[in-house]
Amino acid sequence: MRIAHIMAGAEMGGAELFYERLCVAQARSGETILAAMRRNPRRAERLRAGGLEALQLRFGGGLDLLTRPRLRRALSAFAPHVAVAWMSRAARAAPRGDWVLTGRLGGFYDLANYRRCDHLIGNTRGIVEWVRAQGWPAARVHLLPNFSNDHGTVARTRPDWLAPGARLVLALGRLHRNKAFDVLIEAVALVPRATLLIAGEGPERAALEVLARKLGVADRVRMPGWSDDSGALLASADLLVCPSRHEPLGNVVIEAFSARLPVVASAAQGPVELITSGVDGILVPLEDPRALAAGIGAVLDDPAHAARLAAAGRARFEADFAVAPVLARWHAFLADAEKA
Repeated sequence: MRIAHIMAGAEMGGAELFYERLCVAQARSGETILAAMRRNPRRAERLRAGGLEALQLRFGGGLDLLTRPRLRRALSAFAPHVAVAWMSRAARAAPRGDWVLTGRLGGFYDLANYRRCDHLIGNTRGIVEWVRAQGWPAARVHLLPNFSNDHGTVARTRPDWLAPGARLVLALGRLHRNKAFDVLIEAVALVPRATLLIAGEGPERAALEVLARKLGVADRVRMPGWSDDSGALLASADLLVCPSRHEPLGNVVIEAFSARLPVVASAAQGPVELITSGVDGILVPLEDPRALAAGIGAVLDDPAHAARLAAAGRARFEADFAVAPVLARWHAFLADAEKA
């Protein structure tokens, strides 16, 4: 099957990382893939390492007069069975043709951007239900979850810089207000034995650093920037926390499941779908530092409970979010997709 994946997203983010994983995994499974994307040398290099040579385009604003004709020529030459436009900018740029045009949504986006699409894909039940409620025919809206890299065999490590007796709480993601890392820092201030590592970059860095100093926990909060090696970070931690105010999915939760790492998350849309609280993770109310601190403490204080959560999360990963089951669902959709 010939599949074109079109990504015009940000330099870093969960959707962008999954785009890379899916392109490479489908190519390795025998599909023929065109990876068209906004110019990004690091992403292109990762795709090249996976055996794909990316088509890099500008995907600029209204003055970009070259991307659309170049994309159309590339698609016409490649002749895909299905073209998948990842998020709104790509959907606006993607042309109709002899291929089935599909929009892939990882959030609650403006559906006007997808009016040319034959099908829409959501990666959570909530997104799929919302799209159908906007009037899209149910038969043309599909649930296809993300898969994570499998970190289950990564050897556990302990960072040299971690103080004796300290427990490492890990958070991953863009330093953006939606991720509520400010709430997490406030929670960690209430858990003296916890050291927090936030791996990510973004516009909230300065504000988070100020908050950590104000609360007197700057020595227990590390923000080393974005990392492409989430497996090593997960292997070094005692707990993964996803404190988001707004989180349509929560790829970091799936990654923690794969790594057999217990998870505490806020009850945002995505984590509520992923986690059965008390079984394979712990859910706490949104924007509640004390409740978040209590959830962190419940894991750190009870190793047996932490181990049960981690084992159940791993089982959920293997059943629903490993490469094989997710690729099978994508293949079934792609094989059955028809033009509207």
